[in-house]
Amino acid sequence: MLKHGMARWLGLAAIIVVLDQITKQAVERSLNFGDSIPITGFFNLVLTYNPGAAFSFLADAGGWQKHFFTGLALVVSAVIIHILRKQHGETRYALALTLILGGAIGNVIDRVIYGHVIDFIQLYYGRFYWPAFNVADSAICVGAALMVLDSFLAKPKQA
Repeated sequence: MLKHGMARWLGLAAIIVVLDQITKQAVERSLNFGDSIPITGFFNLVLTYNPGAAFSFLADAGGWQKHFFTGLALVVSAVIIHILRKQHGETRYALALTLILGGAIGNVIDRVIYGHVIDFIQLYYGRFYWPAFNVADSAICVGAALMVLDSFLAKPKQA
């Protein structure tokens, strides 16, 4: 049986996964691979596939990275769930972990089903284009930033 606090965090992670998968499928249905639709002066919708990690790290590594990143994400997810069970009451830290968990699971689903991650958000400024990403990547990055922020704002533990 899940404690109420733990259920809340796992529910939020599930919402992130569902939102991530719905947005990826909507883009898959609406665009062809490589298409780019300008939305604003700094944001395009694109459809691209990433067999590597964040920002296409190891994308050209020959295929072994799919298994490596899938395994890594599953291990990280298990560790996060274990930590959440113990620290679900520390709101900022638990939120950070939950965002990372939801994002990791969202991208693992893509790797297992398709062998790559579906990316579709492209930000740019002038001629500088940030690598395409997705909702899961955003959740992971926000979670990581929140974790860093929490490390600065956390109250020191009494000895």
